[in-house]
Amino acid sequence: MKKLLLAAAVGSIMCACGGQTKTEENPFFAEFQTTYGTPDFNKIQFAHYEPAFMRGIEQQNEEIKAIVENKEAPTFENTIVALDNSGEILTRVSNVFYALTGADTNDEFKALEEKMAPVLSEHSDNIYLNEDLFKRVNAVHEAEAKGEITLTTEQHYLLDKYYKKFVRSGAGLDAEKQARLREINKELSSLTLSFSKHILNETNSFKLVVDKAEDLAGLPETVKTAAAEEAKAAGLEGKWLFTLQESSRTPLLQYAENRDLRKQIYLANINKGNNNDDNDNKDILKRILELRLEKAKIMGFETHAAYTLDDTMAKTPKNVLDFLYSLWSHSLNSAKEEVAERQAMMDKEGKGETLEGWDWWYYGEKVRQEKYNLSESEIQPYFSYDNVLQGLFYTVNKLFGITLTPDNTIPVYNDDVKAYVVTDADGSHLGVFFADYIPRAGKRGGAWMSNFREQKGDIRPHIYNVGSFTKPTADTPALLTLDEASTLFHEFGHTLHGMLTRCNYAGISGTAVARDFVELPSQWLEHWVTAPEVMKVYAKHYKTGEVIPDELIAKIERAGHFNQGFRTTELLAASILDMELHNLTSYEGMNVADFEKNLMDKLGLIPQIVSRYRATYFNHIVGGYDAGYYSYLWAERLEADAFEAFVEKNDIFHKETADAFRKFILEKGGSEDPMKLYVSFRGKEPSIEPLLRNRGLKK
Repeated sequence: MKKLLLAAAVGSIMCACGGQTKTEENPFFAEFQTTYGTPDFNKIQFAHYEPAFMRGIEQQNEEIKAIVENKEAPTFENTIVALDNSGEILTRVSNVFYALTGADTNDEFKALEEKMAPVLSEHSDNIYLNEDLFKRVNAVHEAEAKGEITLTTEQHYLLDKYYKKFVRSGAGLDAEKQARLREINKELSSLTLSFSKHILNETNSFKLVVDKAEDLAGLPETVKTAAAEEAKAAGLEGKWLFTLQESSRTPLLQYAENRDLRKQIYLANINKGNNNDDNDNKDILKRILELRLEKAKIMGFETHAAYTLDDTMAKTPKNVLDFLYSLWSHSLNSAKEEVAERQAMMDKEGKGETLEGWDWWYYGEKVRQEKYNLSESEIQPYFSYDNVLQGLFYTVNKLFGITLTPDNTIPVYNDDVKAYVVTDADGSHLGVFFADYIPRAGKRGGAWMSNFREQKGDIRPHIYNVGSFTKPTADTPALLTLDEASTLFHEFGHTLHGMLTRCNYAGISGTAVARDFVELPSQWLEHWVTAPEVMKVYAKHYKTGEVIPDELIAKIERAGHFNQGFRTTELLAASILDMELHNLTSYEGMNVADFEKNLMDKLGLIPQIVSRYRATYFNHIVGGYDAGYYSYLWAERLEADAFEAFVEKNDIFHKETADAFRKFILEKGGSEDPMKLYVSFRGKEPSIEPLLRNRGLKK
């Protein structure tokens, strides 16, 4: 998922020692003086951020003032392009600051983030509720509509984007409604930060300490070693520590024979933000929903979902819900079959127990071993992080001719981060890529891609991927699960979208596309993770260097649809929860947890499965995917059909097909209608059949 960033008086500019800082001493005030113009983390200090934010706001205000006071008639260049180019300092500091608040935060960053949230919200409103600025944007929009000016397709979409941004921000409303919108936006900016902070607090505070070796029965040695090292780092040497980080939680659920330990960590995870304490998110989420609905109604929409979807491929809540519910019965029936398999496995133990949510992964692993003679622990030795990364680089080189070369001279924000220079097949410079996949306390959960610098014209992008994969230990490298390997490829699919883009304007380059189109490249690239011809290149045993044997590849292929009923059902449940939450016309008397339970009961969701994200820790719908979580499945319809184009050629590296995907999908950004771009690549609109086959939901 791409992280979404927010684009007053100027405060005093102070250095870390408390003295006055000159303009040239703040690295954000000018282009970074590094080899590729990447952020100069060797010079950036915490004290630089707030002054840079304030100077950036001041600079952009001056630029907006210049656009508004321009005596010349509004044109595409003096209004739209000038607006797109405005806020250089603010963009520079925002891109770095919000990268670190997600990946490497601390109390200082959290405090400044809370302080700046209402300030930046007000600044954004000052731009998009500026009546005189909107008049100029509208004048250009009307001139094109009347045929008085002729724009390229790319220019049309940039103009259209800004025009809609003003309209959807309330530029055409009366002063009273605009004033209320400002209040709503400020409150939302603070509430969303609180929601996310509570989830991070809950994740970091939970510690499951095991002090008896016998309680670790069933766990692979690598998992026990990692837990021992985690405990030692926490001052608990001689014990074993498990956390809510996925790389720690999932192996415990998957292998631990101790059912009580599985139950403890499972319940702690699914109840994040729902413990009636200082980190509880129920009331916060309800207030967010109320404010979003009020804003939507001010804008003339019946629900927040209707307001949000008006600017997407899906267009309406009905289209989304029809799509989601059309898949529900397929996935739920498959999930019920999986429950029966796991319960049968559980019954063999003769304990008379009933399968619960905390048993799913444990007995699922046993089913996989019995049904396919395959276990995750058998796969992981061939999936060391370095090897998987090289497999990714091999794949994108074969597809597009691009090369990633490590460069240790490029400054990074944490020693865990590695930087790579990216070049095209002809040797030309494409950009810089930063990889950050080691879990740590200052990093929020999940995985994402974003930019330190966007592409426009001849300016090449600087892109980072963040995740929290299995840690290396003293004895072994980081050994990834199949899910983690898929996530690595997924996020780099976003990177391809941002790295290969060739647009003239930052506002529509790279991943600046419709939200339900943006997941197409990321999910599409996942198909290469387990392609036999790719695994034979990168999947090598971390000890012996042995290439993954053909029989193991065959077992992985046979198990390709394993657990897909569960995966699709939990994803659909979350997508439907998101849509139904945002499609309400009133929240009076609502309890978020009760609403979720009643909805899941109505859907017939089986008790062994919960929504992939429950409402109180559903960071996606607070951080930019509100009424948008369906996008992953919507985009899967596109990407599964797109991969079929390679299958039909009997060559997953088919050059002409890869070239077409690059030309019409990866290079175009948001410069054309997304469905038109897809049809240009594929020659037809996507079918849902490949999606169903992809998930094993259609035999």
